[in-house]
Amino acid sequence: MVSSTDPSAGTLFVVATPIGNIDDISLRARTVLGEVALIAAEDTRHTGKLLSRLGITGKLLSCHEHNEVARIPQILDCLRCGGDVALVSDAGTPLLSDPGFRVLQAAVAEGILVSPVPGCSAALAALSVAALPTDRVLFAGFIPASAGKRNASLRELADRAETLVLYESVHRIQATLKAIADIFGSDRPVVAAREMTKLHETLYRGSVAEVLVQVEADTGSSKGEYTLVIAGAEPVAATTIELDRVLKILLGYLGVRQSAEAAARILDVKKRDAYQRALDLRESTDDQF
Repeated sequence: MVSSTDPSAGTLFVVATPIGNIDDISLRARTVLGEVALIAAEDTRHTGKLLSRLGITGKLLSCHEHNEVARIPQILDCLRCGGDVALVSDAGTPLLSDPGFRVLQAAVAEGILVSPVPGCSAALAALSVAALPTDRVLFAGFIPASAGKRNASLRELADRAETLVLYESVHRIQATLKAIADIFGSDRPVVAAREMTKLHETLYRGSVAEVLVQVEADTGSSKGEYTLVIAGAEPVAATTIELDRVLKILLGYLGVRQSAEAAARILDVKKRDAYQRALDLRESTDDQF
């Protein structure tokens, strides 16, 4: 284990909890929650029910987005005195669109040892069954609720090549899907997951337009949140006109090979194609003299 600045200080454990099915909690999470001196929870009532079902009694401290900063001194005092603290959210992994960042940042600044207790995550659960590329992923969390800010955020994401993961409430999911259809295109592949690991787990797949129809027809989706997994944008091939324009500018300052390499990076085209075109342009220019 990595030692903290003060070896007598406790450890801050960042503990993942189930997103629906209680059987998904790890053995290590159960052990840690049962042994720590303090459990900093997003909602003490929610976490209290989980602990009760697990047969765990522990000291709970509310720590949510509205009081997180005020709770830092109490949490740090416990850690400084040698007590271990568990940080949990209502469901899934803390800090992923959940409170906890400021507490973690303060603990790290104090030289406190922090340790992850990995487990459930709605984002990873949805990715694992989305059947979309996972080699490059951009997690954007919750997008803004207001239409103007929401659309601005979506426009920033529209041309990203990575697979996108978003969270959205059931009350805004239809409006968000309509906005995605307008900005990304209605044919962009998407998966909308709701109630994952629960009795009424639902996954909708298809184009944005198709998934919107499925969501609109789902009269039982009045609770919970959706996890959206959206295919990244397809690379747009540079046209010959664009390639010629860029190469002509570059050839005025650089050699053929350097111009081709720069154009390939700028336009995301194959180097050999850019090089051959640069040779053709240079030869045609030379023939004019």
